[in-house]
Amino acid sequence: MKSIDDAAAAWTPTEESIEATNLYALMREQGMKTFPEIHGWSVQDPDAFWDRTIRTLGVVFRKPYSRILDSSGGASRARWLEGAELNIAESCFQGAGDRAAIVTKRTDGRIETITVDALDGLSNRVANGLSALGLGKGDAVAVDSSMTAEAVALYLGVLKMGGVVVSIPDSCPPAEIAKRLRIGEAKAVFTQFELARGGKRLPMYEKVLQAEPPTTIVLGDHETELRLRDGDLAWERFLSASERFESVSCSPHDAINILFSSGTTRDPKAVPWDHTTPIRSAADALYHHDVRPGDVVCWPTNLGWMMGPWLIFASLMNRATIALYEGSPIERGFCEFVQDAGVTMLGLVPSIVKGWRNASCAEGLDWSRIRAFSSSGEASNAHDYRWLMHLNQPEGVTKPIVEYCGGTEVGGGYLSNNLVTPQQPSEFNGKTMGVDFVVLDDQGRPCPPGESGEVFLVAPALGLSTRLLNGDNEAIYFNDCPRWAGKTLRRHGDQIRVLGEHRYQSEGRADNTMNLGGIKASSAEIERVVSDLPGVSEAAAIGVPPATGGPDRLVIYAVAGDDDAGRLKAAFQKAIKERLNPLFHIHAVVRVEALPRTASNKVMHRALRSQFQASEEEAGRDGP
Repeated sequence: MKSIDDAAAAWTPTEESIEATNLYALMREQGMKTFPEIHGWSVQDPDAFWDRTIRTLGVVFRKPYSRILDSSGGASRARWLEGAELNIAESCFQGAGDRAAIVTKRTDGRIETITVDALDGLSNRVANGLSALGLGKGDAVAVDSSMTAEAVALYLGVLKMGGVVVSIPDSCPPAEIAKRLRIGEAKAVFTQFELARGGKRLPMYEKVLQAEPPTTIVLGDHETELRLRDGDLAWERFLSASERFESVSCSPHDAINILFSSGTTRDPKAVPWDHTTPIRSAADALYHHDVRPGDVVCWPTNLGWMMGPWLIFASLMNRATIALYEGSPIERGFCEFVQDAGVTMLGLVPSIVKGWRNASCAEGLDWSRIRAFSSSGEASNAHDYRWLMHLNQPEGVTKPIVEYCGGTEVGGGYLSNNLVTPQQPSEFNGKTMGVDFVVLDDQGRPCPPGESGEVFLVAPALGLSTRLLNGDNEAIYFNDCPRWAGKTLRRHGDQIRVLGEHRYQSEGRADNTMNLGGIKASSAEIERVVSDLPGVSEAAAIGVPPATGGPDRLVIYAVAGDDDAGRLKAAFQKAIKERLNPLFHIHAVVRVEALPRTASNKVMHRALRSQFQASEEEAGRDGP
């Protein structure tokens, strides 16, 4: 793949475009001329950087902080905004009340605009409704819903009440829903009666009921109430009539959201976000995605994944509008909505871009208002993204793509493009403001240009998790980590190739976790599902990126008697759909006599990945 050093950059900012960015305003203020300079300042003086950022975002405090960072307990237990009291939801309703907070296209085709005042009032009705149910500060409320205007209001309403959102992806099967309700100790659940997807109406409430949930509030049509379980409530009946509510004051370290990140244990890791985490999300949007007041930000996602909450805070705390489409992003209607809503920053996962190219559903529109695209969730394909940079733009115009890599445990990104530096598709041109890292090889040495290794984050950094509900944060992220230049390093698990000074490329997961269609999944959870099937002795699941780059493909190696690979694949796919996630699609199943193992009897997933890639290369040499 060509890079900036051996080819003209695919996108180069003009002097005018650089000077218009939020990042340039900070560079000018600090007397710095390059991104490496301003990034170095942000990690060397976190107190000054975060104090300035908090003031720029206009974060609302009930009681100001006495200290930005207290790391006296060690880098792994750092505490931020000591002495402060706040409710971060209040920072989402700044500026003129009549400006648009959300623009949404409903399933019936209507485009509706919700103002800041209207969203504030609706979230207050949610908070009052929860209080009427006897819920209060610290209580957990689960959300299993697509990303709608109502979902945003209920999310913010839970926070205003001092509560904690338990995030559940709308694709989760009942067993996974039950698991998250148990871990998060949810006392109520929000869901939809049905979910519109791909022109179909899929039952949601019925699926949630199989998880034996607590009191459930259901969004649906006017007849929904007639079909509910005793004790459950229709949305309109649940909502309070009062649009006034005094947000509950909280500590910066009180939880606001329990998000789940797959790991190698039986349960997914339960990661609490607190009232400081959204500041990381909003800061990344401010400096890297260049979100400005009056912008329209669109990113197909839902509250079950970190990009759902990220979208709320990244948009509203920067006084921008959230654009929501009730339907599939891989259809013409979504692409038309991007045009009609005047989207200025469009976030995607690479699978969506590939879907547009395959379906030819995105061309012939006016996307000239888009200043930048963004991409997260999985490694991207350079050919697809070079096509995206020109999509629906005037002739000769190229738009940048903000590659964005981070995770639930980061609260945002650690690696991201910036808009003051030239870029190539599928490459990163810098680290994220306020976060530092080093890429180490297997011997613990920093990787030189041209080599890849595992990334380790430098702690502390605002946004990094300091606890887990069902695990030892210290043991998982810090134990046995090397030190670098006298600094405490934190394990993250991504494999990164160093292309040059301040230039990187993602190669997916370094451990046994993979990204499938933008959703992080562990080998262990897939292996548990398929290994339970009759005739299967053992199995190993790996994520394999295509040779040309792009999202991981799920490949399963199986020791399974006489069953042929075709029958195994069908059985595995059915089990994964029903018990784990219907969005995980198997690329290939390979029958083997035994799985390769280390001396300590661990399955060698990396060896299987290399073996599969080698077989593809061999097939490519032998024929079409």
